[in-house]
Amino acid sequence: MLLNKFIQFKTSGQKGLAVLIDPDKADSKGLIKRIELAQQCSVDFIFLGGSMVNGNEIGEVIDLIRAYCSIPVVLFPGSSLQLNEKADAVLFLSLISGRNPEYLIGNHVTVAPYLKKMGVEVLPTGYMLVDGGVQTTASYISNSTPLPNNKPMIAQATALAGEMLGMKLIYMDAGSGAMNPIAKELIESVAGQIDCPLIVGGGITNEEQLLSAYKAGADIVVVGNAIEQNAELIERLTDEKLKY
Repeated sequence: MLLNKFIQFKTSGQKGLAVLIDPDKADSKGLIKRIELAQQCSVDFIFLGGSMVNGNEIGEVIDLIRAYCSIPVVLFPGSSLQLNEKADAVLFLSLISGRNPEYLIGNHVTVAPYLKKMGVEVLPTGYMLVDGGVQTTASYISNSTPLPNNKPMIAQATALAGEMLGMKLIYMDAGSGAMNPIAKELIESVAGQIDCPLIVGGGITNEEQLLSAYKAGADIVVVGNAIEQNAELIERLTDEKLKY
């Protein structure tokens, strides 16, 4: 089970790195370069998805990933159209930071029978959008207000509620294209209270921000936009991860 790999990062104190691939944002040549670098640098996970991608594109990109690397592919779906049986697992996201019932439970009821038939490993994930300085596609599409980046107690209580409801992972995300990463104090507050693995993403563009998230308690860090703009950043980030 892939969930055990996430849990291992939490229990061992080691750190994980996930590369987020949004098929909407690159041609095949650019994707292949990122995939090859991720393989060479032993990236731990490839998260795959975006707010506007359709299911056909997801399948094609998974085939491309399989052709060039053996890294586990985890779907990070923006909608039910992005589910695909070729993936290793899917983040079954419940947007616990928002109050839109469709993203808390509504969409999940619709796709649960389909996921059961697919046989893809389902990872129950409490998803928390955090204000990264700009409105993101995720907050716009979900019609939800991100958590304040300077209110640790709200984030802490939200994450705790998600864990108590049975979520196996907590994912704090400033969103694609965030101006600012999630504040260190916010990560520390959540990491110090929950027992399940903590994933952090959004706004991380360099080694210093990566290390800051790790030191604050993130078990797995997700980087997407910065790598789309500069694929070689994968090498620098994995070097820093290994030094941690």
